Amino acid sequence: MQPDIFRFMKNLLKIMAFAPAVLLGFCAALPAQDFDAFTPIAKYIRLGDADKLSAWFADNLEVVIISKVNDSSRSQARQIMKSFFNAYNPSAFSITHQAGKSNLKYALGILNAGGERFVVTIFVSCRNSSYEIQQLKIERVE
Repeated sequence: MQPDIFRFMKNLLKIMAFAPAVLLGFCAALPAQDFDAFTPIAKYIRLGDADKLSAWFADNLEVVIISKVNDSSRSQARQIMKSFFNAYNPSAFSITHQAGKSNLKYALGILNAGGERFVVTIFVSCRNSSYEIQQLKIERVE
């Protein structure tokens, strides 16, 4: 009977060692250099493509455009971004800084759009085994 208990405990320890990666949706199990969520997000901001950008949105997120705060659904946020891109046609966007941990990251970038410069802050978190934008903030550079 003793060997069965040891086998059970050994298997339980294996499961517990793997559990954190499962709970974090495997995002924490991937080395940061394996996947950079900000590369495609930056591309869609640079292109002014609200439809493709919205694929990265969480079901509910905060969108802040020039100090106007909106707690939005994915579809509402897509419309807000379409309106912004129509008013300020992007000409360039680059990420200038990024940091965070494996399941929560943020990036800062500079957006040139409509003849103006903006600071863009993007917060992403790991949900449902992929990264999703939780907050997107666009403010004028003064």
